[in-house]
Amino acid sequence: MLNSLYLAWRYILHNKIKTVIMVTSLTVIIYLPLGLNILVKESEQQLMERASSTPLIVGTKGSSLDLVINTLYFEPTNFDKLTMLSIDKIYETGFAVAIPMFVKFKARSFPIVGTGIEYFDFRGLEIEKGESLAVLGDCVIGSIVAETLGLNPGDTIISSPENMLDIVGVYPLKMNIAGVLKESHSPDDRAIFTDMKTTWVIEGLGHGHEDLAKSEDKSVLLGVEEGNYIANAKLFQYNTISADNVDEFHFHGGQSDFPVTAVIVVPHSDKDEALLMGRYISMGETSQIVKPGKVIQNLLTSIFKIKGFLDSVFVIVAISTVLLLGLVLMLSLRLRSREIQTMYRIGSSRFKIAELLVFEIGIIFIISLVFSTILITATARYVTEFIRIFIV
Repeated sequence: MLNSLYLAWRYILHNKIKTVIMVTSLTVIIYLPLGLNILVKESEQQLMERASSTPLIVGTKGSSLDLVINTLYFEPTNFDKLTMLSIDKIYETGFAVAIPMFVKFKARSFPIVGTGIEYFDFRGLEIEKGESLAVLGDCVIGSIVAETLGLNPGDTIISSPENMLDIVGVYPLKMNIAGVLKESHSPDDRAIFTDMKTTWVIEGLGHGHEDLAKSEDKSVLLGVEEGNYIANAKLFQYNTISADNVDEFHFHGGQSDFPVTAVIVVPHSDKDEALLMGRYISMGETSQIVKPGKVIQNLLTSIFKIKGFLDSVFVIVAISTVLLLGLVLMLSLRLRSREIQTMYRIGSSRFKIAELLVFEIGIIFIISLVFSTILITATARYVTEFIRIFIV
């Protein structure tokens, strides 16, 4: 038996290309369904964990999935916005705490999240370095943002323009980094947090410009009406908020009409939650209230249907691969017919020849199993980080 094992091993080493092809094919067929299963289960756990920890979300009527994805995972989407009046409306009920969310812009591919200070308490986020939000133009960044971009408190980061070809659009805003958040193993690690007013400045609803009364360039002044200075487009607007010019920033219009993309609602009790949801189900309500857990569960149900289809495809591919490997072995036996005849003539029994061939197949299968195990172990080890970076 040991002699047959040795001969089988030497044959496999001699035919390297054939061995690599067979080992690779078997490894992929063994690994793919198991690796996909690990990925799907971990994705489900992480998605449900964040969704379940968020009681309710209020947004404009439309796609509830887009609303949840935008609010929980900070993926900018195009849908109608609420106004700050929706916050007052929730507080007037006395049923819950309302946390405004404004997720629309990015900086260096990372989402800018405008919110209230209540959000940090709600998510249990803590400052690791620096300080929390204090003044207009401040931001705090997640751990992944800080690590990826090499930023620290005292540095600055500039918001990305929505459209590089929009020459008359809003200027990008240079934000001051006040602090860096502790790692939370959530999408918050990949976000840049500001207060609502700062995001409204980026939106173009607020701006700062030089004092017309003190301006040395009189060509920017069109005239004065009832004590109000009227300027032309030549007036310099700030895209950096600092201690020297923060007082020059102001907003036009009532802030109750300013936009929010969604509102995270945290009811005081289950009864308050039921009463609040009942109010939003009324016919005259223009906004919707959703339970993120149910929305994500419906999404996962669809994903599992797709996974079931993929599992069927894997079975078909596996059968095809095994048949193809069988064909390769049959052709190999035909090519080795003279070799087998020689072994038979020098005294090898048919059983010994069959044993040699079984050992060859067995060694290839064991090698494939070892590589598959390594890949599955690596997947299980790093799947959490992979999902946090590329999926969640």
